[in-house]
Amino acid sequence: VKDGKDATILELDHEKSLASQRKNKSGVSNAGPVLKNDSEYSKYFKMLKMKLPLGAVMQAMVKDGKDATILELDHEKSLASQRKNKSGVSNAGPVLKNDSEYSKYFKMLKMKLPLGAVMQAMVKDGKDA
Repeated sequence: VKDGKDATILELDHEKSLASQRKNKSGVSNAGPVLKNDSEYSKYFKMLKMKLPLGAVMQAMVKDGKDATILELDHEKSLASQRKNKSGVSNAGPVLKNDSEYSKYFKMLKMKLPLGAVMQAMVKDGKDA
């Protein structure tokens, strides 16, 4: 890994930010703890686990000043990785295809250049394939 760049970036979803798709060694997104283990919300997921009705848990969240729609999110992903801003894009960074460091390579793919050629260009530019 010459500059710490990885050509597998090209295999990620171009419409999501790099940070929202990065995984650490344990396979968990770096955007924070999984929602069910988040200290702010774990209490409510425990209530669901104890078979309390969803409506009762949502009411408890509203009473505590929390956003009850959190319960509709994926419990196995972090809250930050699932949060969307007003335009519907994750707040974890720029969309990967618009990331200044990698946009050149996505433009090459859009122009129908073979993946191998794009990966070679990344290596040439010091971005490890």
